[in-house]
Amino acid sequence: MKYLFACALLVASLSMRPAAAQTRRVVEDLQLWAELQAELALKNGDYLVLAAHGQNVPAYNGTSYADRVLGFDARGLALGYEHFWSDQWSGGATVQHASLSGFKYVAPELLLRHRSPLGPLTFGQRLSAYRVVPVGNIDRTVAADGENYASLRVDLEKLFPVGSGPLMLRPRLSYEAVVHMRFQKDDFDADERTIQATRLRAEVGVRLNDRFDFTPWAAYATEYYFTVGQYNPISGTPTAEAGRLNLATPVLGLDARFTLFQGKEAFERRQLPTEH
Repeated sequence: MKYLFACALLVASLSMRPAAAQTRRVVEDLQLWAELQAELALKNGDYLVLAAHGQNVPAYNGTSYADRVLGFDARGLALGYEHFWSDQWSGGATVQHASLSGFKYVAPELLLRHRSPLGPLTFGQRLSAYRVVPVGNIDRTVAADGENYASLRVDLEKLFPVGSGPLMLRPRLSYEAVVHMRFQKDDFDADERTIQATRLRAEVGVRLNDRFDFTPWAAYATEYYFTVGQYNPISGTPTAEAGRLNLATPVLGLDARFTLFQGKEAFERRQLPTEH
């Protein structure tokens, strides 16, 4: 039962893998991500977090290219709260505000998390549902009243104390998949792949003390599409076949987190990775 989410993710990921001959793969330019977090640890074990995100594509620096946010993982400013029912189960909510090529939106999210030991490691599962609601200028590719998504992430990690002081290392590997929840398909709606986006992320968290830690990480994000055939407007001959398109993006990132404690004095607590 406790690995049910992970099994569902594995089945869905395998079901979306087509034969290689049917899929076209394009690798985008490297992206650099940075996130600054302020986390308030509460005495009941819960936490409140405020995060600000910035992103850069080095290949576009010095140009007027405006696309500065990557697919499903857009972050501008986020506020979240999480409550722990036990050592293994927790749940919470977040709300994010972000901008994608001038398209601004708010994304409220509800999440359920489960963490348990797996041999010497800690195995985590995070299931969430969120809605992308446009604000300001409406992008006509997105419904004006918003779109619904579901996300499932699994991860493995381990804490390693370094010496006798507070320094600790936290190597971690995570995999996330996102699905567009379209409850009713109209005739004019485009066909979609089973999973719209995935991200594989490897990181090493570095905890310097109770109040500050940082996490350098690397990720490989992929978005999945169906493409339509393209033809020469004069001759009518095909120039590109219809089929599946995998749009992959390598990402390098750095998270920095400052932790505040209710009552000001530090105390023992469950601290999640910086990838909340």
